[in-house]
Amino acid sequence: MLQIRPSCECCDRDLAPDSTDVLICTYECTWCRECAETVLHGVCPNCGGELVRRPIPSARRLAQDPPSTERVFNPDCRPVRA
Repeated sequence: MLQIRPSCECCDRDLAPDSTDVLICTYECTWCRECAETVLHGVCPNCGGELVRRPIPSARRLAQDPPSTERVFNPDCRPVRA
């Protein structure tokens, strides 16, 4: 089960668990679409991996496994340089 983090790690914007504008990497680092595209250019600054749209769990699954309340915020987020 994904952790479904509640906010963007770059700008700290709230992100709804059912939003289609949330991107994650394979380690579940979580970004709003705006930061993922304009600041990070589709690459996770933590692992260098590709950012993809976070899947949306069913309402039943969200009730069974509630989203995380843990906020991860790094105001100095920057793209990984090769």
